[in-house]
Amino acid sequence: MSAEDRSIELNFDVIVVGSGHAGSCAALSARDAGAARVLVVDKCPESWAGGNGYFTAGAHRTVHGGLADLLPLVRNAPPDAARTVDMAPYSAAEFAADIDRLGAGRADPALVRAVVDGSRAAVGWLAERAGVPFVFSFNRQAYLVDGKQVFWGGMVLGVEDGGKGLIAAHHKALKEAGVEMWFDTAAEEVILEEGAVVGLVVCKDGQRMTLRAPAVVLACGGFESSRELRSKHLGERWARAMVRGTPYNTGDGLTLGQRAGARLTGDFASCHSTCWDANASPDVGDRLLSNQFTKSGYPLGLMLNADGARFVDEGADFRNYTYAAFGRAILAQPGGFAFQVWDSPACEWLRAEEYADGVVEKVWAESVPALAEALTTRGLADAGAFVRTIEAYNAATRAFAVGNPDKKWDPAVKDGLSTRCAAGALELPKSNWARPLAEGPFLAVKVGCGITFTFGGLAIDPDTAGVVNDATGDTIPGLFCTGELVGGLFYNNYPGGSGLTAGAVFGRKAGGSASRRSRTAL
Repeated sequence: MSAEDRSIELNFDVIVVGSGHAGSCAALSARDAGAARVLVVDKCPESWAGGNGYFTAGAHRTVHGGLADLLPLVRNAPPDAARTVDMAPYSAAEFAADIDRLGAGRADPALVRAVVDGSRAAVGWLAERAGVPFVFSFNRQAYLVDGKQVFWGGMVLGVEDGGKGLIAAHHKALKEAGVEMWFDTAAEEVILEEGAVVGLVVCKDGQRMTLRAPAVVLACGGFESSRELRSKHLGERWARAMVRGTPYNTGDGLTLGQRAGARLTGDFASCHSTCWDANASPDVGDRLLSNQFTKSGYPLGLMLNADGARFVDEGADFRNYTYAAFGRAILAQPGGFAFQVWDSPACEWLRAEEYADGVVEKVWAESVPALAEALTTRGLADAGAFVRTIEAYNAATRAFAVGNPDKKWDPAVKDGLSTRCAAGALELPKSNWARPLAEGPFLAVKVGCGITFTFGGLAIDPDTAGVVNDATGDTIPGLFCTGELVGGLFYNNYPGGSGLTAGAVFGRKAGGSASRRSRTAL
């Protein structure tokens, strides 16, 4: 049978490009909304299914009314949760303000409103319909303070077994719903007739095929895995950023969308990046350790570059609101790396999943000068400056403590314990959690910049997730978009956990809209 003969028989109601979190949400929603034959295609082999969602910690930021609101969704709440957990409600106004604040007011208000307003329903649907095993993120988002697990940073939900558990739940639900999945299948062109989608050209196992469908959902990620596109849009130094997740997100969705007339929008000069293990693979995520290469313990200590200087305010805000920007800051340092440093008391608060002996290379020393000397074999160019920087920091913390005896160190709140004081103030302050690094042994780990996803993408209608036609400003009939490929939502920085939530919100919208389109196009 020829490729042409086969293409005549291959008719679908909805085709989703991308097997990750957002694409899975779209496919399941399309099936539930009445689409009889739904196909998911992905250019990766099946062993790489799940896109970047597989490599996450599974964090979902959502509006909620507090502990009682979310208890029905999670699998790890203790029987006496109300007594042992301190969880403040997180309002729609707070969620929207966090996106707006970190995006310097540039985020599309309609997209922000859609994500925020749809967040609680989306996580409820994920738990109930997709079977996502939500848990409270005690290990990442809470500290044990005065006998209670105190949540901080506006985010409380994770997934059992992280991204691995998230994708496993999705694909189980898709299989049970009768959604077809083709791997090793690259999408090459969206087919339009009279301006409307009628199908998709793919290359499956080396054979070019034409698939007929009145609705296509693009959910195949950004361009973070392409050195060429990173250099073009983000700048030359981004060629050396380390890929945190799948190596298959190389900008295909942008190409497919543009060829179909889609409008590009958003911040093409920025991305989500983070502090990443400097010894990790540069071009591909590790499917075993995955998110464990993240190194997010910097608020508890300091970060110094190869010249022995600090370069960020480690205590500017909760980690949730700074890590996506601090990865970029590390990349801008000499050599594109830095050292995270703690003393012995701080080490007790580091998360084991990121800093366990088998996860990261640790450099220990009994004194700061000895630590600096040990780091010279790992790229530290100025050991003397390293020592002086920590000594100046310690002096500033002690001076602040003398003038502010009421301030107490508390990792679960922005405690105001800083280096801002009249005597010995630092040019670059540490605004919270600033206690001296004075008790040995001392620990350092080397970190680089891990790129997660890019912010620039396709313009969509916030109500339908329909892709906007650049020439007309209307949506392209039958073309939808979700996930990292959506542009206009995040600029410069983003609140942790909002990416997966946005993928679910717009995935559900895209799937439902695609199903309706498949019925009306008949």
